[in-house]
Amino acid sequence: MTPDGMMRVYRAEPADSRPRRAIVVLQEAFGVNAHIQDVTDRAAARGFVAIAPDLFHRTGTETVDYADHATAMPLIGALGRDQVTADVTAACDHLTTADGIGRDRIALMGFCFGGRAAFTAATALPELAATAVFYGPGAASGPHSVLDRIAGLGGPLLFLVGDADPTIPEADLEAIRTAAAEHDKDVRIEIFPGAGHAFHCDARPQMYRPEAAQQAWGMAMDLFATTLPDHEEELQR
Repeated sequence: MTPDGMMRVYRAEPADSRPRRAIVVLQEAFGVNAHIQDVTDRAAARGFVAIAPDLFHRTGTETVDYADHATAMPLIGALGRDQVTADVTAACDHLTTADGIGRDRIALMGFCFGGRAAFTAATALPELAATAVFYGPGAASGPHSVLDRIAGLGGPLLFLVGDADPTIPEADLEAIRTAAAEHDKDVRIEIFPGAGHAFHCDARPQMYRPEAAQQAWGMAMDLFATTLPDHEEELQR
């Protein structure tokens, strides 16, 4: 439940029953579609409770075709910092209530618009363990920029971007680096040569770059394994 009503959530469970940890997966501009559900399943296969909240719940629109930018852009443009934060907060509260998973055992992972949403929520929920932003345009410039709130960032943030992504210019990356340094925040930017926007999305063959996608996914999973160790890893510390 959010302040604006019920929000659908896609959920995937890990195979084991060890102490719980979770990842909130935030959608592209096209909704919680088959691809985002598959990504959520992949996160669960790595040992996390994984949920993908429907950030379009206010509109009644569930998914948008990849070719229909005319519909998708106004939907994400209408979701400002307050709505995004409210929805991610509700998703985290659900994990705490339903699964007993506290915020310090929850990480965020977002793609495209969801990357911007993950960056946004991370600056408002400092208790969260970590954040992985896959090519999140608008986080550093424009009406939804959150760099003025970067002081609120708690756990480490990994920003994954291709050097051929026209939606995230070098000036934005430099602004992120500068803001993070000013506030002594753990923000790491990884740049993938030859990769453009949506390089991780294997549902869009014209944009998918397998090598970059595998490397970026591995970096995100390594971050989450470090910040959200399972029980055996905790015992070894």
